[in-house]
Amino acid sequence: MAHYGQPAHPYPGHHQEPGARTSNGLAIAALVLGIAACVFFWTVFGGIVLGLVGLVLGIVAARRARGGRAPHRVMAIVGAVLSALAVIASAVIVAIGVSFLTSDSFKDYNDCVQHADNQSERDQCSEDFERDVNNN
Repeated sequence: MAHYGQPAHPYPGHHQEPGARTSNGLAIAALVLGIAACVFFWTVFGGIVLGLVGLVLGIVAARRARGGRAPHRVMAIVGAVLSALAVIASAVIVAIGVSFLTSDSFKDYNDCVQHADNQSERDQCSEDFERDVNNN
């Protein structure tokens, strides 16, 4: 029987004490962002941005769970690890892309295509570029 001013407990003997652990939305968000970052790691937004946000949220959620203030510590760690892997993979892809786009062979190809007047000259540029890449 509930007294005036005190809420009734839904189950006998069940009550939530002040300072009890609540849900850890950060851990769930870190896991979701980590999975999304792994799926879209080949894009800068997906791999780097989502990965960094997921990594930060995963670390914060894991620290809260370690301190006993929130549950789902493993979920937070998995989210942080997936996010970190996506950031690393995306950074490698960006580095490869930048090195490719700044290579002398690509610059020569780009100049050749810009100065080509017809499709056969552009095809010749492609063949020359492919030969240069395969020989290096």
